[in-house]
Amino acid sequence: MTKRMIRWGVSVLQLAELFVSSVVHLLYGFYIFSSAVAGDLSLALNECLFRPNTNAGVKDDLPGGASTNAENLPPIVLVHGIFGFGKGRLGGLSYFAGAEKKDERVLVPDLGSLTSIYDRARELFFYLKGGRVDYGEEHSNACGHSQFGRVYERGHYPEWDEDHPIHFVGHSAGAQVVRVLQQMLADKAFNGYENTSENWVLSITSLSGAFNGTTRTYLDGMQPEDGRTLKPICLLQLCRVGVIIYDWFDIPWLKGYYNFGFDHFNLSWKKIGVWGLVDCLLGNSGPFASGDWILPDLTIQGSMQLNCHLQTFPNTYYFSYATKRTRKILGVTVPSGIFGIHPLLFIRVLQMSQWRHPPDVSPPYKGYRDEDWQDNDGALNTISMTHPRLPTEHPCQFVKNDSECQQLQPGIWYYKIVEGDHIMFIVNRERAGVQFDLIYDSIFERCRKHVFRKSAPTLPNEAHQ
Repeated sequence: MTKRMIRWGVSVLQLAELFVSSVVHLLYGFYIFSSAVAGDLSLALNECLFRPNTNAGVKDDLPGGASTNAENLPPIVLVHGIFGFGKGRLGGLSYFAGAEKKDERVLVPDLGSLTSIYDRARELFFYLKGGRVDYGEEHSNACGHSQFGRVYERGHYPEWDEDHPIHFVGHSAGAQVVRVLQQMLADKAFNGYENTSENWVLSITSLSGAFNGTTRTYLDGMQPEDGRTLKPICLLQLCRVGVIIYDWFDIPWLKGYYNFGFDHFNLSWKKIGVWGLVDCLLGNSGPFASGDWILPDLTIQGSMQLNCHLQTFPNTYYFSYATKRTRKILGVTVPSGIFGIHPLLFIRVLQMSQWRHPPDVSPPYKGYRDEDWQDNDGALNTISMTHPRLPTEHPCQFVKNDSECQQLQPGIWYYKIVEGDHIMFIVNRERAGVQFDLIYDSIFERCRKHVFRKSAPTLPNEAHQ
């Protein structure tokens, strides 16, 4: 009787936690969406009331202007993480909180917010080079989706090659997307582009990057036994149902505003009908059935499978900012504060700091220890963000101050640990305060002044000095 009461009590607590987490996530999603709509309405109203003088103050983009100098710089590409969005989605809202305005040549691609790391890497390539996204015939057949996706009439950097390399900055899962893309370039994995190489990537900067997986995936509903399947009742099941219904209704203006990225799975009611929707909801078809979505890639097991094929290349510069919102008190890891952690993440910071791998389940790798994975930022474990370390550790060097990074060596992961939660440096720059500018200024300065293969490029504001 006592054991039954304990099990019943635990079940009630789990359901209460699920309810609270669901409400918090829904409210935050509504806040982001409504903020974007309010911003667009305000902008439209201002344009109606105060029409700008189109004959005055027009920026000269003709050859010979400052824009020409900017075009000589390698682009800095900001790659968003899970549930993220690029330029053109959610109206005028910026995923990187306006950091893209700090440099004259920054690209912010819009990739699938829940699609797999593999699919997002393919999308990123064609976003830059142009053409129709090709997910690969073998992969598409295995995962049950169309081989081809959206069309980019003209790439955002069609001249991209070894002589015109790119700086990448990835937040969260975006960092792993860039690593997979670089490996694809090295493996010449794009049909019709036989000259690709790893040297197309000049530098990779990770901001809270998901290199080695996260224990949060198990808290949200991934099974720790395999890292691929979902628990019957969990936050991710609610997410799965919501995403399927959203894509099935296929409301054009709504999907134009925000898209989870599953268009190549053809989940629209026009294509699969009511029975197709039932089939997806039952888990018999679609991205969640095939495992071709982002959460399996973010488990420790899934990240290790990816990392088995990913290299750190000798001619590319690597830097990583790992975030944490925990500290130790009398040997116990706890959240480092209450008011400094976003409400969306506070419960998860606490849960991840107390994470214990199920004793009846085999650990994800040899030498696994719970205490190594307790420091976290509410979404990722700090140990996962420093550098690729599983299943084999890549060359790395801890950095205390950014000033130590003016003489970088390629092929080494330089990493710094920063106090902040997982969304400290995105969406709302006011939360990070001066730290926001310090982080992004150091990233852009490093890309422009300390990372280059031949000779230092001429910056636009230095062209006439």
